[in-house]
Amino acid sequence: MSLKTFRPLTPTSRFKVLPDFKEITKDKPEKSLTTHLKKSGGRNNNGRITMRHRGGGHKRQYRIIDFKRYLRDVEAEVLAIEYDPNRTARIALLQYPDGKKTYILAPTGLEVGAKVIAGAKVDPKVGNALPLKAIPIGSAIHNIEIIPGRGAQMIRSAGSQATLASREAGGYVIVKLASGETRRINEESYATVGQVGNNDHMKVSSGKAGRTRWMGRRPHVRGMVMNPVDHPMGGGQGKSKGGGGRHHPVSPWGQLAKGFKTRRKHKPSDRFIVQRCNAKSKK
Repeated sequence: MSLKTFRPLTPTSRFKVLPDFKEITKDKPEKSLTTHLKKSGGRNNNGRITMRHRGGGHKRQYRIIDFKRYLRDVEAEVLAIEYDPNRTARIALLQYPDGKKTYILAPTGLEVGAKVIAGAKVDPKVGNALPLKAIPIGSAIHNIEIIPGRGAQMIRSAGSQATLASREAGGYVIVKLASGETRRINEESYATVGQVGNNDHMKVSSGKAGRTRWMGRRPHVRGMVMNPVDHPMGGGQGKSKGGGGRHHPVSPWGQLAKGFKTRRKHKPSDRFIVQRCNAKSKK
């Protein structure tokens, strides 16, 4: 993926940086692999807003992604690389010899015409899916299953990857995540070799509020400019910090917004963490 910039002929184009979409080879999605996607506007089943600053946006069709790679030991051909409005990564359309088509996340380097396969004894090439026990140490991987057979749940966003660090006795491998966390994962879990594509996604700048609205995101209002009835940090004269006597950033419900640890201790999955992302060894 590469990016394109614009001449600053208008205020909106001055800081705009957008993808050029040159890697996209097919404009419209495969109709048989799409389904209706209903918008909630950030509201729950009672109509109450539970996620602020959401609403509107362009209509979307959900692309059904094969996170399980359930067709094993059957080689598929990459027909197209497509855009997916529901995720940061690009998706690849695969076709199997019997004519069946599926979508997978497109890793870096996967091109139209390439062959990919999933199975327990396949080569560890980019785009191939195989058990962690069959992947060489030091390989970059993504689309990792946490529980064998459940389907990939980790390392799915644009440009992300994990590294297979080592193997342990007892049927586990050690995987180092991009956050720095090191975790044990069952060696029977499947993962895809390579890094998720669309590496430059983090450099994209919409340049204007309108493009953000097209994506379904409404304006984010700072608590400090609200009234005291609407936010704990609201009120005060002018730009006084922490109006109403509050001097530390908090959420609308009073929870500290910076530096406050929110992760629940002694979670069942803690026993699989070898080293946390803050680089302190687990005790």
